[in-house]
Amino acid sequence: MIETIVFDVGETITRDDRYWASWANWLDVPRHTLSALVGAVVAQGHDNAEALRLVRPGIDVATEYRAREAAGLGEDLDESDLYDDVRPALSALRERGLRVIIAGNQTARAGELLRGLHLPVDLIATSGEWGVAKPRPEFFERVQGVAQAGPSETLYVGDHPANDIFPAKAAGLRVAHIRRGPWGHLWADDDRVAATADWRVDSLTQLVSLITE
Repeated sequence: MIETIVFDVGETITRDDRYWASWANWLDVPRHTLSALVGAVVAQGHDNAEALRLVRPGIDVATEYRAREAAGLGEDLDESDLYDDVRPALSALRERGLRVIIAGNQTARAGELLRGLHLPVDLIATSGEWGVAKPRPEFFERVQGVAQAGPSETLYVGDHPANDIFPAKAAGLRVAHIRRGPWGHLWADDDRVAATADWRVDSLTQLVSLITE
């Protein structure tokens, strides 16, 4: 029986549209150009930050991130960035007595912004706060440390096979793959994902039904 559900952030809880639009504005390139490049690098199995390096070869992403913050154009999250099913699904899970956690590869600032949305969860944590990122095993050790449930009673939900599905399963967790965003759609019917994931869903509402039944 699942006792704790842990959710990835980008393209699981939040949409990445405004995130990439803000980078396009900062780098002075058309939004559709950067969006297309993100899709291209994803299809090749690369980290999405490679799209920024295609736009500006040699870019130091960390330095640019700090420059954006200094200019008052840094990270931003609000209610419009959440998928429509997020609040209802999280609330339904907690009402059924499950422990609900959000933990993904985000900055410490993103963690602050997520907590500012007052989501119905027990804990929000990011790789920036933990000092370790997916897909490293240590990230999922941290997940198990806050889950307050055994690995087989803990479910990790994400869209990215290499960052979410495969390493979470290797750590002994149950896993659910969600068909959202470029990664979720690209690998939705992949045989390895199908063989690894305990559940494959198109929405968090669907996940709630499956888990609680």
